[in-house]
Amino acid sequence: MPANTGGYLERPAPSGLADVVEVILDKGIVIDAYVRVALLGIEVLTADARIVISSVDTYLRFAEATNRLDLNDGRTKTPLDLMQEGAGAAIEHVAADVVERKVGTAKEKVKEKARKIGPPAETLVSGAEKAVSKAVEAAAPEA
Repeated sequence: MPANTGGYLERPAPSGLADVVEVILDKGIVIDAYVRVALLGIEVLTADARIVISSVDTYLRFAEATNRLDLNDGRTKTPLDLMQEGAGAAIEHVAADVVERKVGTAKEKVKEKARKIGPPAETLVSGAEKAVSKAVEAAAPEA
């Protein structure tokens, strides 16, 4: 049973600088500002500032809770992203050219063989060529 204090509330003990620093590091002080200035719909200035006075653990908990761990928010592309996109487009272009050449060569060889066999084979090859062309056009992505 607590001792009778005579009806008075006890005052909290005075805090020293060490107690204040401990509370700041434990709870943390975070100033997180995002400012965008636009003139006539044209973005003139963007500032993204984080001022943190806390322990690393406290900041990481804050950043995770507010989804601020990813510093590159996806709006900007890194030089590596740009290089990969360019390389990917070049590879696709080269691959398409190679496939087109190989298919063209194969078609010519089949037509040549069909000409040697005679009209029934030529008709069959012509029909197959039209069917393949339709299938390729249907499967080709729109440019």
